[in-house]
Amino acid sequence: MELDQELKQQLKRVLSAVEQMLPQPVEVVDWSRTLAAAWRSHSVSGTLEAMPETEGTTLDDLLGIDEQKQLVADNTRQFIDGYPANNILLWGARGTGKSSLVRALLNSYAPLGLRIVQVDKDDLHHLPDIFAQIKQQPYRFILFCDDLSFEVGEKGYKILKSVLDGAVYAAPANCLIYVTSNRRYLIPQYDFDNIGNHIKGGEVRASETIEEKNSLSDRFGLWVSFDSFSQDQYLNVVRQCIERLCHDYGRQLPWDAEVEAAAIRWSHDKSKRCGRTAYQFAKRWVGMQLRAGDAE
Repeated sequence: MELDQELKQQLKRVLSAVEQMLPQPVEVVDWSRTLAAAWRSHSVSGTLEAMPETEGTTLDDLLGIDEQKQLVADNTRQFIDGYPANNILLWGARGTGKSSLVRALLNSYAPLGLRIVQVDKDDLHHLPDIFAQIKQQPYRFILFCDDLSFEVGEKGYKILKSVLDGAVYAAPANCLIYVTSNRRYLIPQYDFDNIGNHIKGGEVRASETIEEKNSLSDRFGLWVSFDSFSQDQYLNVVRQCIERLCHDYGRQLPWDAEVEAAAIRWSHDKSKRCGRTAYQFAKRWVGMQLRAGDAE
């Protein structure tokens, strides 16, 4: 009798430990009320989890990248309206608005049926499972992978390449893939990659290593580049950010040489002239000036 009781206690402990290892049950995403979801891996599988809140950035909020906005917005509208459209690689310097642009698309086009599924690089091998969950939905999906880069030999590289190629793992008709990266070719290139170059008939041919590394980015129909701002572009964005923040508070601040000098020093400290740096300075400057004015 005592042995049976001890065995029951052991079984309870084992079941309790196993229960803690199992993923918590997740509700099926209701896309009529959910604008964005993220893929969460659990052991060998995973599931889509609704993201209850999304960033409120709109296309109008993004300053200094009008050409990039137009390219990406046009492609997205083609997709939403049922016309041919491309997968997109948004690449360039950090802080230049790549990720914010994708999120702004959702806020602008969600009423037209756009939805976003975010997936991490380490979960790209789950793309077929994600496609199976969204392909019958009456919405248009952007599968978004942020800040993507690969090292040689990573398994997600070949899966994504296969998906973009339209092979066995091809994305369904209601899904496009948008990727942001600091690297144009998504994978590092080294000096020794050129060792395999050779000359034949006077022609210099790139090594197969370089061709293989370039082959993934080649499969994106659109490359949209984001560069750091010139000083004039940066100051123009700073001025617009300050004007918008002041408008939110029903106040005005002068734009003069003092502000310009402070903004330039800020960009030097950050070692970057971009939209993020401009907005961060504007918040700092406006907050300080308004608080000082109220204290007088």
